[in-house]
Amino acid sequence: MNRTMKAGARLLSALTLLLLLGAVFTQRPRPKKPTRRPATPRKPPARLPTVPPQPEPKEPTDFPPPILGPPSIFPDCPRECFCAPSYPNALNCENRNIRVIPVIPSRTHYLYLQNNYISEITSEPFLNASEVRWINLANNRIHRIDKQVFEKLPALLYLYAQRNQLNEVPSGLPETLEQLRLSRNRISKIPPGAFNNMGSLTMLDLYHNQLSDSGLGKNSFKGLTNLVQLNLAHNTLRRMPTSIPTSLVQLFLDRNRIDDIPKNFFDNYVHLAFVRLNYNQLSDKGVPKNVFNVSSLLDLQLSHNQLASIPLFNSHLEHLHLDHNTIESINGTQICPYSVQADPSDMSQVPKLRYLRLDGNHLNPPIPLDVIMCFRLLHSIVI
Repeated sequence: MNRTMKAGARLLSALTLLLLLGAVFTQRPRPKKPTRRPATPRKPPARLPTVPPQPEPKEPTDFPPPILGPPSIFPDCPRECFCAPSYPNALNCENRNIRVIPVIPSRTHYLYLQNNYISEITSEPFLNASEVRWINLANNRIHRIDKQVFEKLPALLYLYAQRNQLNEVPSGLPETLEQLRLSRNRISKIPPGAFNNMGSLTMLDLYHNQLSDSGLGKNSFKGLTNLVQLNLAHNTLRRMPTSIPTSLVQLFLDRNRIDDIPKNFFDNYVHLAFVRLNYNQLSDKGVPKNVFNVSSLLDLQLSHNQLASIPLFNSHLEHLHLDHNTIESINGTQICPYSVQADPSDMSQVPKLRYLRLDGNHLNPPIPLDVIMCFRLLHSIVI
């Protein structure tokens, strides 16, 4: 009995221990879910100390390096240039990324410096270049040419300086010069006396500049006694330029703003054969009826204006451009320079007009019969 009681007591003690352990485990606290910390505000980046702006370098750094030419048989040939053995008087320095003109050998007659990065012309490279006749400086960045440069070039005949950044016609040009090309610059005026004593100049090209009426005075072209071609197209002129040389054969004034031509403007131009006034603002009001009745005139271009009628012209005119105006009708009897009293068999009296352009107006075919009867030499008419 005692054994049985003892065994029961042990069993009861073991069960009690198990129950106590189960209660302990079931009462363990559950782990809490981690809470998200509030975001820590980021500090703004430290401001770098301000650096004062640096001045631009004297020579832009975006220019490619100069291209050196091959070794030459001429010891005086600059490395930036090419001296062809077959042309000992030519110095070829074009397309070489040159920024400064090298020393020009004394044997040089023809100097090619186009398509580079030259910004100014000084006299030092030309100290021994007294035989130079031809200089091509086109398509550079030239904004200044020293007057002393031309003192070193007493034999210069041709100067090409188009596509640069010149604001004025260079001063001190040599009297020997025959052709001067200054198109596509920034020239806004021609100083009085700029062409004094330049009686040898036959061609002056000032196309596509910034010339206005105030930039041309009555003495701007003084001295050009033998000028043959004057190109003032693509500027901002409102009036016909005054005091242009009477020796002219070709006068180009396209793409200006000219709206008026003085009545007797062409009276003294006995050699004038080619006149271009396309793309201006000419109307019947600004064009006197007989202003183009000049016996020397062979080619007259008045396209893209505001003309409502055909101006009178001389019987020697061969080409007439009147397209893109506001012309609505043609009266062949009125515009015919042929006299009704003249002998119809005398071909010397027949008007010489061969080409007539009238498209872009308010005209409809056919061509009036009186026009055909008057201009019997007419080969082509566009309407």
